[in-house]
Amino acid sequence: MFDEIAILPFLFAIVAIIIAVKAMNQIAELRRRLDRMEATAALARPVPPPLPQMFEQDSAPTSPGIAAEPPPIAPEAEPVPPAAGPQTDAPTETAAGKADGPPAAPPPPLPQPDRGFEETIGTRWVVWIGGLTLALGGIFMVRYSIEANLISDEVRVFLGGLFALALLAAGEWTRRKESVSTIAALPIANIPAILTAAGTVVAFATVYVAYAVYGFLVPATAFVLLGIVAMGTLAAALLHGPALAGLGVAAAFVTPILVSSDKPDFWALYIYLAIVTAAAFGLARVRMWRWLAVTTIVFALLWTFPCLQCGPSMVAPHAFHVIAGFILAALLVVCGFMFGPAAQEGEIEPISSGSLAAYLFGATLIVLNSFHADVAMIAFGLLVAGSLIVAWRTDAAVGAVGAAAGLVFVVFAEWAVRANPDMLVLPGGPIAGIGPSATDGSVSLHLISAAIFAAGFGVAGFLAQGRSNSPVIPVVWSAAAVFTPLALLVALYARIAHLDRSIPFAILAVILAASYAAATEMLSKREDRPGMPASIALFATGALASLALALTFALEKGWLTIALALMSLGTAWISMQRPIPFLRSLAAILAAIVVLRIGYEPRIVGEAVGATPIFNWLLWGYGIPAASFWAASHFLRRGGDDAPLRMVEAAAILFTVLLAFMEIRHAVNNGDVYRPAAGFTEIALQVCVALAMAIGLERLRIRTGSIVHNAGAILLTGFAGAAALFGLLLLRNPMLWWIDVGGLVINLLLLAYALPAVLALLLSYAVAGRRPVAYANSIAAGALVLALAYVTFEVRRIYHGPVVSVGPTTGAEQYTYSIAYLAFGVVLLGIGILFNSQRARLASAVVIALTVLKAFLIDMSALTGVYRALSFMCLGLVLVAIGWLYQRILFRRRAATAPAMPTGS
Repeated sequence: MFDEIAILPFLFAIVAIIIAVKAMNQIAELRRRLDRMEATAALARPVPPPLPQMFEQDSAPTSPGIAAEPPPIAPEAEPVPPAAGPQTDAPTETAAGKADGPPAAPPPPLPQPDRGFEETIGTRWVVWIGGLTLALGGIFMVRYSIEANLISDEVRVFLGGLFALALLAAGEWTRRKESVSTIAALPIANIPAILTAAGTVVAFATVYVAYAVYGFLVPATAFVLLGIVAMGTLAAALLHGPALAGLGVAAAFVTPILVSSDKPDFWALYIYLAIVTAAAFGLARVRMWRWLAVTTIVFALLWTFPCLQCGPSMVAPHAFHVIAGFILAALLVVCGFMFGPAAQEGEIEPISSGSLAAYLFGATLIVLNSFHADVAMIAFGLLVAGSLIVAWRTDAAVGAVGAAAGLVFVVFAEWAVRANPDMLVLPGGPIAGIGPSATDGSVSLHLISAAIFAAGFGVAGFLAQGRSNSPVIPVVWSAAAVFTPLALLVALYARIAHLDRSIPFAILAVILAASYAAATEMLSKREDRPGMPASIALFATGALASLALALTFALEKGWLTIALALMSLGTAWISMQRPIPFLRSLAAILAAIVVLRIGYEPRIVGEAVGATPIFNWLLWGYGIPAASFWAASHFLRRGGDDAPLRMVEAAAILFTVLLAFMEIRHAVNNGDVYRPAAGFTEIALQVCVALAMAIGLERLRIRTGSIVHNAGAILLTGFAGAAALFGLLLLRNPMLWWIDVGGLVINLLLLAYALPAVLALLLSYAVAGRRPVAYANSIAAGALVLALAYVTFEVRRIYHGPVVSVGPTTGAEQYTYSIAYLAFGVVLLGIGILFNSQRARLASAVVIALTVLKAFLIDMSALTGVYRALSFMCLGLVLVAIGWLYQRILFRRRAATAPAMPTGS
């Protein structure tokens, strides 16, 4: 039978080792204190005068700096008459000098010798091992008596109890003997604490064996006795140190696990845990053991989890557990409140705030597990109100305000999602267990609770401004005051209105916006205090957010994107009126949220985007945010070039580009913006739009010098080049694929090649002189390629009709290509001469060279008869004419202008 508890010796051994480690730390500290006391006592002893120098009469006089050093208590000692001879002069002069000057600093303490191996073994390890041996010895004795059947079970348990009492008595006797003893080495061994710890371990094991192994005790009696042992251990920790405190807390919270029952009484359990928690908190407060308070809170919170599995029918005892723990923590743990430790003004103390937040978290779990039962909601509301009250009285607990605000949102958000299962539908179906339950709390109770929470956080956050000299405290209060009402409003809207239009909720949002605006105005008129600018910015942001929600509630779902973009614009405008750095960051954050929103659903309103080209939901969903971000960037630029400005500028460029591209896709694909492939017309329009936007950004960056505008122009230019090369010239080339290009002159070729060529030429002139020459020349070369492609495809359209990829190439067509290339080269040359453009003349030279190559490589073999002769004749005439133009016009003009240039003297 004893095999069932064979693990107990190892458990107790681990506990004893933990006690030994704790005791070792305490002993080391006591040893250091003892060493310092001995060094101070040694320095305080009187130093005897030097002996007369009877043998070395001719030696040098003693150094004044050493011989004249008086002992620390020299004024109380009887003076020594000076001796004759030179040896007495120096001490006398030094003493006089010390009497006249300031007293010399005491010498540093002498270094203490290291503790030897023998001393360490004899004073520490022997005692620790002895305590462990005592605890294990009692257990092993019981085991031996069982195996040898020496004594009965009753006597065995009785002897175990006697042994535990003997150890406890020995610990108390040694403690009292040490308190009256003058021997300084005994506290180093910590013998009383180790004996007491061993006694409590044996007592705990004896009671548990009597209950679990032999059945001598009923569960209630065993529970009480184990609790008494644990509480007695905590009480002994007042005398014996923190090691026993840790042992007592662990034993007290483990006791309910050791004592099981078929019908658990949660009220008895939680009353017992409340008593244990009160004792542990009291001990932690008396001895200022922060670790003990944290350990107790962790154990108490852990006891909330297993009991949640009992269902919503046992809400009341669970609520009592978290309420009792919260009250005890507020009374004994929170600094600066009631009986807690002293607090430092304006500083948030982690344990004070964390203790309240831990019990708030436990109350939140009870609410969620009970499906928002009324009792659970009331208990949660009481703890939230208690957090606000305690934080109002002491700054140390202000961190619990933020935790309370977040947990309030969690409770109401979960309540809203339960009533709207479609909000969490996945491809595999809805998540199990998310629907509403018959035990859900009433809507009226949640409405009343939400109103109380919103008013409590809002009013307290406003009134808390100016009460603290810390810049963090008012910001925490104001953030909770702004976040909580907004979060509750959104949760109620989702639960009651199911995310549809709701004028009543829009009215509530407008009222909330007016309240935040009034708070902003009143705070702006107060004197400047730490944290006040940030709080003003938060309340102003709350006003803007409320207005955005009002638009969302009153209008269709897609207006949420527009409302957030307008909120970013409003925040940027407020930052210009009140230069608060946080507002600039907030404008950028709102812009980022809108970008994420369109990433989730690019159509803004889903299937309701509409089928009308241009004038559909894409125009409002992308156009208004784009205009808002451009205006916001204009306002933010007045405050300097920083990261928030660049984020808003990037959002403005992104929405402008997406507006154009999405409208193109919508118009070309009959409203299907999710079409997997892009057609010839779509690519042509996108290339034109990208080049036009690149030209605009090139002009804009000259004025702003923005790195975002610069990068945007480069990216759009690169996109246009890649789309033209891979889309228009390769993947969607009309010569390679069956594409209907349309009419003879007004057709898709004009859109896909001629217009992009003109735009690329304009872009090359826009970057000329402002970017590297190679960059501008590359764009100009792209324009020339697109222009030649247009000439080629237009000639083929004349001979082949709308589908240029069908039919053979005739001799007349080849001759027309040559004539068209020559004409195009001559036009470029005329432009270059007329406007004195070297770039146009070089482009003409390239075209003429290509024509010459075509004549010798293609026309000579492909053409026959009159077309071959006409081709070469025309080419020759054009080349001669070009030479004449260069000789008679271009170079003569340069020669004529040469004498007009100034000459050096």
